Amino acid sequence: MKLATLKDATRDGQLIVVSRDLTRFAHAGKVARTLQAALDTWAQTAPKLSLIGERLEAGLEPSQPFEPRLVHSPLPRAYQWADGSAYVNHVELVRKARNAEMPRSFWTDPLMYQGGSDSFLAPRDPILAADDAYGIDMEGEIAVIVDDVPMGATSEQAYDAIRLVMLVNDVSLRGLIPDELAKGFGFFQSKPSSAFSPVAVTPDELGDSWKDGKIHLPLLVSLNGIAFGRANAGKDMTFDFGQLISHAARTRALAAGSIIGSGTVSNKLDSGPGKPIAEGGNGYSCIAEIRMIETIEQGGPTTPYLHFGDTVRIEMNDGRGASIFGAIEQTVQRFVSEERQ
Repeated sequence: MKLATLKDATRDGQLIVVSRDLTRFAHAGKVARTLQAALDTWAQTAPKLSLIGERLEAGLEPSQPFEPRLVHSPLPRAYQWADGSAYVNHVELVRKARNAEMPRSFWTDPLMYQGGSDSFLAPRDPILAADDAYGIDMEGEIAVIVDDVPMGATSEQAYDAIRLVMLVNDVSLRGLIPDELAKGFGFFQSKPSSAFSPVAVTPDELGDSWKDGKIHLPLLVSLNGIAFGRANAGKDMTFDFGQLISHAARTRALAAGSIIGSGTVSNKLDSGPGKPIAEGGNGYSCIAEIRMIETIEQGGPTTPYLHFGDTVRIEMNDGRGASIFGAIEQTVQRFVSEERQ
């Protein structure tokens, strides 16, 4: 089952069911007006939504053409957005570039931060920034939406609570991060709104690619139409989603509709840092990673962060080459406040 949220005059939009080939959609308002409403009573709504999906595939449900530009992120806002860092290779590179030793606990205890969830970007919305000197970066990730998770849930219990899977562009302002972290109180201004894929899918839609709490498929990231990354999301993922969710629920229950992210998808190459696609590697899911490698190997970075006018695309295809979630495609634009317009 593939679900999306059609934009309307409200903050939370209208829940729709999307065909597997992402060409058609059917309204789901007779089951639940919003995706959050469906998640709140998932045991009752999921079978009804699945039936709409089956009728849509069979051509029996009234439908309309699906247009990614007309949808929000599946959840336009959420009760919680917690992003992990499951690909420890990425963390290791960042710390190595600044000559900082990585604590051994990073391999056994996930990193996680609580992001802003009151307003997500739609998958085709621009990335707005007041200044591209902020060090604007994309971060291609995987995320899951969970049902209610009790405090202290085991990894197995947490895994069983996964209801939907989607892609993420977790935008980062790299130039603002050092000063924020130096305060010892975590990210805030350096982590603006994230964007999620046009559709969220139930794990069964991923077939054999979904196993062990991971998606074993390449995450395709391009910059200005040129392939930038194709890291396999199931490889080098130190913590699976069951472990990440369990970590988030250690001291608190998670409400239905909470989103848990994987962190930047990152692959090693022959036990060392990854390489660009042009050099036979899987490339990168964020610019910071190639800059860290340039710093380690050359003494300083040469690849620039995003500038106004740059366009990022994040997508994942199945074994037949068909898009699973639709594409996040965003152009960086200058933010102009209303006072200056």
